[in-house]
Amino acid sequence: MPLVKHRKVVMLGYPAVGKSSLAVHFVKGEFPKEYEPTIENTWSKTFVIGNDEFELDVVDTAGQNEYSMIPHAFVFGIHGYIVVYSVGCERSFEIARTLHKYLVDLRGKCLMPIVLVANKSDLPPQRREVRYEEGKKLADSWGAAFMEVSAKNPEDSKMIFTKIIQEIDRVERSFGDEKKCRVM
Repeated sequence: MPLVKHRKVVMLGYPAVGKSSLAVHFVKGEFPKEYEPTIENTWSKTFVIGNDEFELDVVDTAGQNEYSMIPHAFVFGIHGYIVVYSVGCERSFEIARTLHKYLVDLRGKCLMPIVLVANKSDLPPQRREVRYEEGKKLADSWGAAFMEVSAKNPEDSKMIFTKIIQEIDRVERSFGDEKKCRVM
């Protein structure tokens, strides 16, 4: 039986963009009925991708704004990041851009496994403030994966966490064993 691969990821984003909803839907298989602001939670789930079994720890953070500091605990020992914004909130998109800048300042310019997630794709078109193309362009500028999802859809939640595992693997393979850029 192959070894279980342990991975730890951090979810970052503006308050009320759906970070907790995405995490809870993935881990527990249920969509939260009410919004409850998060201080910080860590969720764990073991799942299989292909022939590999992963134990994934998901650090679900309190919402950040432009004045939030990213603690060093969200840098050291972290394998990847899921940065979430709401398609219905231009401000959350700008905060996503700021959070990426903070991550680069803390970790350096090495390749970082990141999935930029545009949540709340189920909103009516008239409530949309951020176009798909804007999110994709931002993710491309970071060298990150991009997904537009609805936390209400369980398949979307699963796809996000599958994608971050794939991104972690892609970045680790791109360096070879002697050139990995990981802060411990």
